[in-house]
This record gives sequence, structure tokens and C-alpha cells, in this order.
Amino acid sequence: MNEHKGKIFASLAGVLFLGYFLAVYWSFEPKQFDVVERAKSHAQTQNAKLVTGYVTTNTLIEVMQTLLDKPGGYLSNDVLPPSVIMDNMPAWEFGVLEMSRDLALSMRKDFSRSQSQSTEHPSLKKAQPKFNISSTAWILPSAEGEYQVGIDYLRDYQDQIANQAEQGSQFYARADNLRGWLKEAEKRLGSLSQRLSASVGQERINTDLAGDSAALQATAGMEQTVVKTSWWQIDDVFYESRGATWALIHFLKAVEHDFSDVLEKKNAKVSLQQIIRELEATQETVWSPMILNGSGFGFVANHSLVMANYISRANAALIELSELLAQG
Repeated sequence: MNEHKGKIFASLAGVLFLGYFLAVYWSFEPKQFDVVERAKSHAQTQNAKLVTGYVTTNTLIEVMQTLLDKPGGYLSNDVLPPSVIMDNMPAWEFGVLEMSRDLALSMRKDFSRSQSQSTEHPSLKKAQPKFNISSTAWILPSAEGEYQVGIDYLRDYQDQIANQAEQGSQFYARADNLRGWLKEAEKRLGSLSQRLSASVGQERINTDLAGDSAALQATAGMEQTVVKTSWWQIDDVFYESRGATWALIHFLKAVEHDFSDVLEKKNAKVSLQQIIRELEATQETVWSPMILNGSGFGFVANHSLVMANYISRANAALIELSELLAQG
């Protein structure tokens, strides 16, 4: 009887150890990749030319495909252990997904259209909504199934812009198009910076209507509010920021290639490269076994504030770059 109990205990211990090992392994974040080399490699396999927009489109495809193909696959919608009890990697995935959704929308409404009155590209019109399904949907349809369909439509668009006979399929590398997408990235980074900074709690003055004496809002707001991220969500916000900046680094490197002439004309390439450098600092190895949340000047580190610092600097540089692109 005791021997039987010992076998059961050993089996349970083995299952728990295997689950823990898988959870740790699946929590490793994917490494960065060379967006231009990856696009060149794909173009060679397709016997295609590296036309304007090819690198940006391929990078969006590769980033979304990474969500599905990394160790453990896509985890955000899993309903079984160990992934169902993991939260850091699903938060990372959501950050990547949000940045990818913004780029997909910009490709649909701006990059592929010559002007506001032009028609949408059919493949992008089908691809972009596929990325908007709930990140936690697991059946009928599943998130990863819809994302794969969206990726396939992006491949169709990529093949069409590389086909010289497909003159109706275009990618327009213009300053106004680039600026429109950068404005969306600004908003994402600004929101992440605010949420990260709230890890220690802040009393903020309401500036919602500042700068416009005639501005109105639906309901009255408090003059001062205390904003503090829940202790249970601090690590989630941190890893969501890691995922968002990981994706944005790749997208910025892609537009650096496809919008090279525009950036050179505006003398803005160095500014973009500095933004990328600031964001790359967010991907440094986290040596602590957990995300620490010390007070601003306390004895213990606050990883959220460090991340917020890098993101805020990158966001400020993005705003300056956007204004530079708006100049004649």
C-alpha cells in the first residue's frame, strides 16, 4: 500500500516538474531578427524583387508568425495547464498583437492607398479584421486560426506588390503615410509609459481639457486623481510593454528601409535610429526572478519605472520625428 502511494506521489511530482519546466521554457521571449535579411531571404525563395513596402509587409508577417510559432505556440487562449496559469508570456503576446494591429490598420487605410478617395486593397481589407479577434478566443473560431488567415492575406498582398504586372497593388512610401502610423505608435507608447509609472502610485492633476479654453467633456471630472496599478497587474504591464517595444523595434527598422528616401530628404534617419536604440534598451535581460516594485528612491529596484523611462524617451523622440516629417 505504501509502495503504491509512493508511486502516485512520484508520478505527481514528475508531472509538476514537467509542467514547471515547460512553463519556464515557454516564457523565454523570442530573439530579435534582421528584418531586411529575412525579407531578402523570402524574396529569393519566391523569385521576387525587393520592392518598396516588401520589407514592412514581410516584417508584419514575421512578427505575427512568431506569435504562433514560438516555443509553446500562442498561449493567450490556452485553457489547460501549464499555460493557463502563466501570465507573463500572454501579456507579452498582447503587447506584440496591439502594435501589429496598428500597423495592419495603417497598411489598409494609408500605406496601400494613394489618397483618401482611393479604394482599399482587397487583401488588406480581409487581413486587418482577422487580427482584431479577441486574443483569448480559443474555439469557433480560435485566435491563432484567425491570425493565420490574416497572415495568409498579407502574403497575398506582398506577392501582388512584388508583381510588376499588378499595378493596382501598391505600397506608397510617403511622409504623410509614415507620420500617420507614427502618431498611432506615439499613443501606444504614451499609454504604456503612464501605466508603468503608476506602479508606485501617483496623484495626478486633471489635464484632460488643458490647452483649449473652449473644450468640453461629457461628464465632470475630478481635479485630482490617484492612479496606481494593481499589485497583481504590475508584471503584466511590464511584459506587455516588453512585447509592444519588441514588435515596434522591428517595424521601425522595416520602415527605415522602405521609407529610406523620405527619411533622407527630411534628414530624419538619424532621429529614427536613435528611437530604435532607445527601444532596444527595453529588451535587456531581466536578471531578477520577479518584477520588483520598489518606491521611486527606495532600497529595492522598480523595473516598471526603468521601463517607463526608456519608453518615455522613445516616445518624446517619436513626437519630434513626427513633427519633422510634417515640415515641408
